[in-house]
Amino acid sequence: MNKISKVLIANRGEIALRIIRACKELEITSVAIFSEVDVEGVWVRKADECYPIMGDVIKAYLDYEVIISIAKKANCDAIHPGYGFLSENADFAKACEENGIIFIGPKPEHIALFGDKMASKVAMKKVGVPVLEGTDEPIINVNEGEKIASQIGFPVIIKAAFGGGGRGMRIVKNKKDFVEMFESATNEAKKYFGRGEVFIEKYVENPRHIEIQIIADKYGNVLHLGERDCSIQRRHQKVIEIAPSPRLNNTARKELYRIATKAMFKLGYESVGTIEFLLDEDDNIYFIEMNTRVQVEHPVTEIISGIDIIQRMIQIAEGDKLQLLQEEIQFRGYAIEFRINAENPQKNFMPSTGTIKKYLTPGGPGVRLDTSAYTGYKVPANYDSMIGKLIVWSLDWQGAVKKAKRALDEYYIEGFPTNISLHREIVRDEDFIAGNFNTNYLDKKMQIFKLSGEIHIKQEEEKISKIISFIEKIKSKNIKVKH
Repeated sequence: MNKISKVLIANRGEIALRIIRACKELEITSVAIFSEVDVEGVWVRKADECYPIMGDVIKAYLDYEVIISIAKKANCDAIHPGYGFLSENADFAKACEENGIIFIGPKPEHIALFGDKMASKVAMKKVGVPVLEGTDEPIINVNEGEKIASQIGFPVIIKAAFGGGGRGMRIVKNKKDFVEMFESATNEAKKYFGRGEVFIEKYVENPRHIEIQIIADKYGNVLHLGERDCSIQRRHQKVIEIAPSPRLNNTARKELYRIATKAMFKLGYESVGTIEFLLDEDDNIYFIEMNTRVQVEHPVTEIISGIDIIQRMIQIAEGDKLQLLQEEIQFRGYAIEFRINAENPQKNFMPSTGTIKKYLTPGGPGVRLDTSAYTGYKVPANYDSMIGKLIVWSLDWQGAVKKAKRALDEYYIEGFPTNISLHREIVRDEDFIAGNFNTNYLDKKMQIFKLSGEIHIKQEEEKISKIISFIEKIKSKNIKVKH
């Protein structure tokens, strides 16, 4: 085993803070990096050591040569990439190895394989994983694409071959729209990922998006930590994640577990990872992609399984052997994660920035808040709009929904628009309460949801006004209040 004593965290925000906390419990020294706009980041204050990266605030977290040089200067023996930024960059993982630094994540070759959507689809098909009918090679020519789409049959989905997160993705329901959608997808893919190649697949209508969390060591041991239902999305980006899925039947659940663990065993995968699937209305299973990093939604799995995923990543990177058998992992209750974003749901989810003037957080039994926000924190415009994650847990689904209502009503952020009002609407919706949703849920519901957060703010202001008025009345009459 290569015992890790000092970790550089090549990330920012709540995930950087989450990794720092895992390191502290493992008695590992944590090192943070930060851009010019992140000087006041709470993770910078919480880390044992911190180093600035000057210049372009985006490149600060993407320039792995500079990051590795800082890690060497600080005598770090490992780097944790978190999610986003360099987390799925095979060249970065390889450069860490070449510089004698442990990369806390999978092997570079697995990152490269699953970073290539086409290659990963072919590889998974070879090990017996069901995939959607479509192209086996990336394409860039619109005429070729139109021919393939006609052969598959509409509707089809166009996806960026070298990216994710919903970018470079378009659904084409009929032939007449194909050329326009294809050009739109390839242009967006080139803008965000530097490459415009795409692949085309049969589009599954009204699917559920289910993913399986796996952990694997270098000794061939592969375990699953259950599933997460990520069906509630907008623009193919997740909004709410749930573990376990409230609607998945046990036959499909067991098959997903079998497929995921068997595939990762055959491919010799190491570290944590997430295999994502679509399930149609008849519970047919289709592989869509594999994420070779810790997921944003990992907390819901931690809560129902009792396993600290970040700590396990670090221990696996050290060469530790999994200490559990599959049958020893017991899942308990339901957990729901709400992504809290600085964005305006009333203006097509336009990202918002500003300073947090007032910040009241939820708490109590079964409530967890992963965030780096605080009163006075200025949200920068340079990064993803997510500022935190609210996670609730209860023994049953209905209990989890009720706890979510209470926690969301307690959550108050003043200074800029957030999507908390959207989450409040969702947890009061009859279909959500019944567990009846798929990836088209938000498309259908957005037009009926009342998304104004002004009502909640007005209620808070009225309450404060009444309290102030009461205090002034007491003072004017010189009344002594008994405590």
